[in-house]
Amino acid sequence: MDALKFNKIAAGFLCAGLLIMGFSKVGSFLVNPKNLKENAYPIEVANLDTKNTQVKEASVIEPIINLLANASIIEGEKVAKKCTACHVFVDGGKNKVGPGLYNIVNKPIGKADYGYSKAFAELNGNWTYEELNKFLYKPKEYVKGTKMNFAGLKKTKDRANLIAWLRERANSPAPLPNK
Repeated sequence: MDALKFNKIAAGFLCAGLLIMGFSKVGSFLVNPKNLKENAYPIEVANLDTKNTQVKEASVIEPIINLLANASIIEGEKVAKKCTACHVFVDGGKNKVGPGLYNIVNKPIGKADYGYSKAFAELNGNWTYEELNKFLYKPKEYVKGTKMNFAGLKKTKDRANLIAWLRERANSPAPLPNK
């Protein structure tokens, strides 16, 4: 490359830089923003001392015990259609991506013949109505590290209907809890 070509390229970059700086100055001259003494739309914020405060968001889950007696098994079956891609609900049915859920109410959590995640397998207790309610609300919050990829059921009525339907999927359905 000869020296004149290099000079032309360098001059082009310098001119572009000067033009950008010039347009910036002209723009600042034409538009002169006014600095307000106070905001036009004030936003009130509570003064919080966050030095020693630990905030844990707790999901408030509405209990379903009172809703179970009047829950619709037909509506529960409709809700359960979301689950059929991964779960089976018949006696002796083979596990799919998720475990079979026949006769699940009051059974031990994470102990069926299925390859549960480590977090799930370490859980203790039974699938009571309230435990099912908590799990179905937000599975990933209930069991941190679960393989289940389901966001959950936000509507309490949907959870009650599904649990009532699951209750019926057994040789002898678990008794309804006392209010």
